[in-house]
Amino acid sequence: MSNGIGLFFTLTSGLTIALILGYIAHKIKLSPLVGYLIAGIMVSPHSPGIVADMSIAQQCAEIGIVLLMFGVGMHFKLEDFIAVKNIAVGALIQITTCTLITTLLIKTLGWSWTSGIILGMSISVASTVVLTRVFSDNKILHTPTGHAAIGWLILEDLFTIIVLVLLPAFFGKTASNHNLFLTFLITIAKLAVLVVFALVVGKKVIPFLLEHIAKTGNRELFILSVLVIALGISVCATEFFGASIALGAFLAGMIVGQSEFSARATSEALPISDVFAVLFFVSVGMLFDLSSLKSSWLLTIILLFVVIFVKPIGATLIIKFLKQPLKKAMSIGIALGQIGEFSFILASLAVTYGIMSKDAYNTIIFVSIVTITLNTTIYRWIPSAIKFLQNKGYFKTYYTITDEIETETKDLRHVIVIGYGPVGKTISKILLQKQINVTVIEMNIDTVKKIKAKDIKELRAIYGDASQREILIMSAIETAEAIVISTPFAPAKEITEIAKSLNSRIKILVHTTYSKSAKELRKQDSNLIIRSGEGSVALALAKEVFTIYGSTNFEEDIDKIYKELL
Repeated sequence: MSNGIGLFFTLTSGLTIALILGYIAHKIKLSPLVGYLIAGIMVSPHSPGIVADMSIAQQCAEIGIVLLMFGVGMHFKLEDFIAVKNIAVGALIQITTCTLITTLLIKTLGWSWTSGIILGMSISVASTVVLTRVFSDNKILHTPTGHAAIGWLILEDLFTIIVLVLLPAFFGKTASNHNLFLTFLITIAKLAVLVVFALVVGKKVIPFLLEHIAKTGNRELFILSVLVIALGISVCATEFFGASIALGAFLAGMIVGQSEFSARATSEALPISDVFAVLFFVSVGMLFDLSSLKSSWLLTIILLFVVIFVKPIGATLIIKFLKQPLKKAMSIGIALGQIGEFSFILASLAVTYGIMSKDAYNTIIFVSIVTITLNTTIYRWIPSAIKFLQNKGYFKTYYTITDEIETETKDLRHVIVIGYGPVGKTISKILLQKQINVTVIEMNIDTVKKIKAKDIKELRAIYGDASQREILIMSAIETAEAIVISTPFAPAKEITEIAKSLNSRIKILVHTTYSKSAKELRKQDSNLIIRSGEGSVALALAKEVFTIYGSTNFEEDIDKIYKELL
């Protein structure tokens, strides 16, 4: 099979089976990641039937890693991390404890200290994808519990990135026992230069380039520029600074994430990374060999014990020790009881440097499939578990998710205004005067900059297309009371459909130019509050005519006529 056909065949077979199994997993309330991993097993050389090209799959997986780490960097906000730093620091305690227990257990199987430590680190970090999906499905991602969990994950991700960077320095071709300390210092120095260069130079150059690309109004050029930045900085980090592509991608994501272009980049460019992320999990499944579990069944039991019991219990006790509610402690602790993408990346690098055997890597894949599958089910047991403990007299109060959501959203009540033209600006000003928080979504980057320059706490601005689901999510639509489509040029139909799917209770007010458009929107949703330019002007003039004739009882007539127009 030629390379061209091999690439086409690998993408088609891998993605098709991943789609089918991911859909089935979703339907039975499991993470689609389980389906992707099993899809990889089905097209691997270790199973009968379709066999995809392993080398092509791994190359696609490397792109997936870059874009995955770019996304992690995009969502890294130092201020968010500082807000939950006390809980997040518990991640270091949990990683240390988990690594130590794993190492001691692995030593009984005759493993070296080095192999045990690296394996322990691999399974001590949870999958960001799985945890955010679990929290999102249970409607607590945007609550204090969700924020604390994200802070915890950020620290885990940073820890993993540091380990990924240092492994080549200690175990690469240039590493030796004689110059280990010197190698460590040189590596740290290179990393420091890379970070300074990326954050100082990149923070000025990248937003400058993105601004000029954005002003062209061409969506394809913007998406392409974001991908070039992610891949380009990753390559530069490897070639010139000896760092991993993961670190380069993370730094690139941080730079874009701190700019005005973060929301648009997330909504338009990052979805492409989802395809490569699927291929990453498929490629991991392709490496799995079920027959190897026969010789490593004891190792499998140890790792399952650590991930399913040690990690959740340890994290729960740490968070409870920090005087947090039991509900929050158990929610975070149990959600951490799984392993995923970073475990694979770290274990794969360990296999490359001969620190870990392929059998151990196979075991990690199997443990990941089992723990991801069980995690969503175990998470649903939390209310029952707390109720049981309460009945036994261990806890006096029952802390519910509803209580937390109400506490969280009380201070976040706001209105989303799409478009900041004359109408949007006027509406925003009135809302702010009434002490209502406003989030503006605008496609003009200069307008967004002007809004942010005002530095009004109650007024936020997001650069992006409001018809993109991710943009509306970033505007906290789940807690918004109303959304005002102030510009008649916005795709009101698409925005309305997405907004209703994210928040069924939200009130939607639409400004259109023509009465015909208003009627079409009314057919789509009778609950919309619509004002057309034609109708509003006509009725305003009619109102003035009524006043000329001295009529005062015209409000009801005007309302009736307006409804008939729509």
